[in-house]
Formats: sequence, structure tokens, C-alpha cells
Amino acid sequence: MSRDHVQSAERSAPAAGAPGRAHPDTRPGSGSAETPFLELLARGASPEAYEQPVLLARAEGRPPERIAELEQAKLLALRVRAELEGRRRREAELSALFETAHDLAGLRDLDAVLQAIVQRARSLLGTDVAYLSLNDPARGDTYMRVTEGSVAARFQQLRLGMGEGLGGLVAQTARPYVTDDYFRDDRFQHTRTIDTGVRDEGLVAILGVPLMLGHHVIGVLFAADRRARVFEREQIALLGSFAALAAAAIDTANLLAETRSALAGLERANEIIQDRSAVIERASDVHDRLAELVLRGGGVHDVAAAVSQVLDGTVQFTETTAAPAQALESSRAEGHAVRHRDDWIAAVAAGDELLGALVLRGHPGLDPVDQRTLERAAMVTSLLLLARRSAAEAEQRVRGELLDDLLDARDRDPRLLRERAARLHADLDATHVVLTARLEGGTVDADQEADARRRLWAAASHLAATRQGLAAARDGGTVLLLPLASGDTATDLARRTARHLGTAVHEPVTVGASAPVEHLTARPDTVAAAYAEARRCLDALRLLGRCGDGSAAEDFGFLGLLLAGERDIAGFVDRTIGQVVAYDERRGTELLRTLDAYFSCGMSPARTKDELHVHVNTVAQRLERVGRLLGDDWQSPARALEIQLALRLHRLSAGTRPPAHT
Repeated sequence: MSRDHVQSAERSAPAAGAPGRAHPDTRPGSGSAETPFLELLARGASPEAYEQPVLLARAEGRPPERIAELEQAKLLALRVRAELEGRRRREAELSALFETAHDLAGLRDLDAVLQAIVQRARSLLGTDVAYLSLNDPARGDTYMRVTEGSVAARFQQLRLGMGEGLGGLVAQTARPYVTDDYFRDDRFQHTRTIDTGVRDEGLVAILGVPLMLGHHVIGVLFAADRRARVFEREQIALLGSFAALAAAAIDTANLLAETRSALAGLERANEIIQDRSAVIERASDVHDRLAELVLRGGGVHDVAAAVSQVLDGTVQFTETTAAPAQALESSRAEGHAVRHRDDWIAAVAAGDELLGALVLRGHPGLDPVDQRTLERAAMVTSLLLLARRSAAEAEQRVRGELLDDLLDARDRDPRLLRERAARLHADLDATHVVLTARLEGGTVDADQEADARRRLWAAASHLAATRQGLAAARDGGTVLLLPLASGDTATDLARRTARHLGTAVHEPVTVGASAPVEHLTARPDTVAAAYAEARRCLDALRLLGRCGDGSAAEDFGFLGLLLAGERDIAGFVDRTIGQVVAYDERRGTELLRTLDAYFSCGMSPARTKDELHVHVNTVAQRLERVGRLLGDDWQSPARALEIQLALRLHRLSAGTRPPAHT
């Protein structure tokens, strides 16, 4: 800016003390260097106005020291202004959250509260559009509940399948997700319906946060722009706060709707209600207790205990196999608790799937309100079971993905592998065994076979989770990576695993195991090699007719050398003739040489004594000693074959020549 322009700006400004003056004199010549900037701060000037004192000083030819002071004061003033703006923004956010909480406290119209939440979220985040979607369990999809700033009718009427779009990713993971370019982001499932609606609205950058009731996602709150944009951490946290208030509003509205419905019925039968105030108090008590249990993440047995106290009886959760079948089916079909002798049975169900039952013992004359209390407790129990199952299935998938990466050797960063395993309470630095399991029941029905495989995978995943291991479905069976306890062997682990899985799925399960493996993070390909060895052991068990059993390569004698991924020759020799070798080394005897000559001479003691140039009694004494070391069956065909192979391998490893014989 030229000096003439600056002076012209000065002349056009109101004179000091003149009526209607907009701001004090900000000329750099008056007062200290900070004075003009303090005046700018006091009147809330824009950031561009902070350049004016410096420009005026330069235009008036002020000394460099004065200009430097002004520059430093300008920077400090801008920092103060930014801090003040940040505080004003935070005050506005807190004020909006307080107003929303106030609306929630006096909730009368759920739509009005949700609309206010979406409007405030859009205003504070400065986005073009904000909207909220809710899950519809009855139709199995999700729908647009509230929009603000939307101009496309098709977008406002969207109904989406579960798991689709960015909202589906948020609902599945229960975590916020943001994309700065929706159509180029392949982290979530694109569908024609969603993409058409988003394109009609012209959205580009989208942020979505989950609406949570306990651990259950009931919907998603979105903020979106029609241009590329990066959402800051504070903005994501702010939208999450609004989402929490929206979830609370929905929960409160649902509770109010239930309460209003109950009150309508109570008003129609006021005289009856007055006679049954104690029953209603119990219903209110159990409602509060169940709500508290859900909010603090209680379990199934906690629900049973709470209802037991309220109904002054014994309420137990039982598996479907332990409940009376006919009464349980009637309760599931009718959606109500049914009487069975002196007990009441309330089915715990999710859709058509029976998860168990709540059984109230010894209450033949149950009050209708108490019956409803039992039914509501059964519904809460089903929600808790489904939430637990979802969490377990998610963990099983994560364990399977990590094991798949180890088997395929895709992720070779040891630090990342350890971090992923640590989140699953697995220690990849420990010694492990790779086991492959396969069902042996056999069925011609493809659906039954697929169901059996799923049950095997579920049982293996549960075993892996309890043993701090990993499990995955692979090649028509299941593969496990389990830690090997001190003093345990791969064979012992394989047999225990076969028994455990067979009991869990009620069918024979054959398990082949690898030799113990170490350094899994440093050498991820070790797991793939061990898996191949375990499969060879599994195939060998099935060929030998040992279906339903478990074993490792070390179990097969010399056949184990063929099955093992790394030929453990030294281990085979030691297991077979190690005691004879050790005896010779300790005593200086020649049992090994005698044993070699004995087999070389066709197992004839007479020819052996000629070969060794000793008396036949000496040969007999040495062979008797061999029998005590190796066992009485050492000359049986199978043992003799293994011993001869071990002798030859020992001789080859030691670099010695076989004894000469005629």
C-alpha cells in the first residue's frame, strides 16, 4: 500500500473525539507499540486490520526499531486474538450443548429436540448439511430421520440396507469415520441408491459419528460439505457430544412412550391400579434396575438377580436344552411368558432364534404386571446376549485376520504384528504350535456341512480366545495357533484339542500339529511352513484310520521325518536309539557297534560274534543290555525298521562307515 493510500485512509477515518467515532486512533506514533493493537483487540477488529499500524509506520518513515516493535506486538496481538476466538468458539459450543441438554431435560417432542441438535451441529461445525439416520429393526434397514440444509428430496427420503455406505461402516465399528472425498473412498460399501442420493445433494466431505445406547449402535449423526474439507479433531469430538445427546433423547423418548402407554392403560383401570400399587412399584424398580444394568454393561445373570429381588422369587437363565421345550416354544411364538406347572417361562429370543429362557420358579399365581416385568427382563437379556455375541464375533474375525496375515506372510513388520496380537492378549514371542482341524462326520447335505464347519470354527475361535491364541477358517477346515505350555508337547496339545473340539461340535474332529515354532514376528513365513506340516500330519492320521485323534510329526516314528517341514533327524535318532548312544558314551561299551552288526548279519547272533570277533555269550549279553535300554519289543518288525534307519542316520551324521561283513 502506498503512502498516499495510507494517508487517504487516515483522512477518511473519523477524527478523534468526533461524534459517531468507530474506533480510537491507531496511529503508530502514539503511545507504546502495543497500544494500537490493544485498541484493535478491544473493538474486535478483523485480522487484516492488524496490518494497518505497521503499514502506517512504514509510510511515515518510522525507524526500523519502531517497525520491529510493531511487528512483534502485532504477532502477539494476533495470538491473543486467536486465543480469544478459540474461547468464544468453545463457549458457543458449550452453550449449544447446554441448551440441547436443557431441551432434553424438558423433552416433549422428540422430533423438535433432534431437529435442534442437527441445526446446532451444522451451525457450530459450519457445514452445508447435517443429518441424522436411525436403524429400523423391524424392516432391517436404516432411514433418514432429520436433515438440515438438504435440498434434494431423494436424499431426504433415503432408506439404506444395514452395513451400506459410510454410515454402515460407522454402525459396524461403533467409531467415527470421516471422508474428504466420498466418491473416491473405498473403505465402505458403495451402493447405487446411496451414491445417487449423495450425488443429488452434491456432498463431497462427510463426517459420521455413532449414536450409542450402551454398546448398541442405534443410528448415525452426520455433518457434510459440498466441497473437500478436513474435519478437525475438536469438530469430531463436538459432533460426538451431540450424538450422545441425540441418543439420550431417543432413549428418553422411548422410555416416555412406554411410560405414556402404560399410563394410558393405568388410567383406564384406575381402581385396579390403586389396589395394585405395590406391583407397579416393583415394575418401576425393575425398570430402573434393568436400565442401570444395560447402561453399565451388566450381564445375563445380573438381570436374573435383579428380577429375582423385585419379584421376590428365584429367576434363572437357562439354555434352550434345559428349559421345557413345549412351554419355551409357546413363549417364543406368543411373545409372552407362559406358565409351566408352578413355574413361568419367558423365551429369550432374537427373531426366530432361541437364545435361552428366563424361568421364574414357584410362582403359579403371577400378577399380569409381574408377568410383563419378566417378559421385559427376557427382552433385555436377549439384547445383552446379542451384544456379547457381536463383540465375540468381531474379536473372532480380528483373530482370524491376524492368523491369515501370518499364514500368508503379508505383514512383515514385527512391531505391527506384536501390537495387533497384544490387543488380542496373544504373545507372538512365545513358543507356539500350528494345528489344523477337520470334521470327520461327513454329510451329503451341503447346508449341513457348512453349518458343521461354522460350528467347528466357532468352537476353535472360543478355544483360541481362552488360550490366548488365534484361529481362522481355511482350506475347508480350521487352523489354530496356540501357545505351548512349559513341559507340554505338540502331540499332547493336538490330542487335547481334538477332544475339546469333538466334544464342542458333537462330531469326531481330527487334528494335525506342527513341531513347536518360535520367532513368529521375525519370520512370519515360519507359520506358513508349520501349517503345511500340520496338514501333512492331518492327512497321515486320516490315511492311517486314526480319525478323531490328534498327533504331531514326532508321533509317527520315521514317518515323521517325511511329515515334518524341517527334517528333525537328530530328534528322530535321539528318540529311537538315544539311550544306547548315551550308554556307550558313559561306559565306553560297544552296544551301538554290536547292534549295527547284529542287523547287518540278518539278526543272527552266531554270525554277529564272527563279525565282531567275540564270544557268542558276549553278543547275547550286549543284546540283552540293548533290550533293557530300548524295551522288550525292540526286535519287532516295526521297531527294528526304525532302529535300523536311526543307526544309518546316526552313522551318516557322524561320518562313520558301516561295519564290513561277509
